[in-house]
Amino acid sequence: MWAVLGLMLLDFIVGLFKSLVTKSFNLKMVLDYLKDVLYLVFPLVFILNLMPIDPTGWILLVFYYIGGLAVIWNYLSGIINKWRA
Repeated sequence: MWAVLGLMLLDFIVGLFKSLVTKSFNLKMVLDYLKDVLYLVFPLVFILNLMPIDPTGWILLVFYYIGGLAVIWNYLSGIINKWRA
């Protein structure tokens, strides 16, 4: 979870820096991060809170790590694309 939130912050800082350098700041950027919290971070927190009722103890843990890695990959590719553009 710390990696997801850290990369989310790094992506926001890179996007903010790029928008300030090009003088094209848009409030839609902030709304996109709120949407990402709702669609990407909240499901991870939900899975994390469901773990005590998992009878095997590993099924939800696997889904949590797969989802976390997918979100990390999403933000890493977004940071790289913002940095190159």
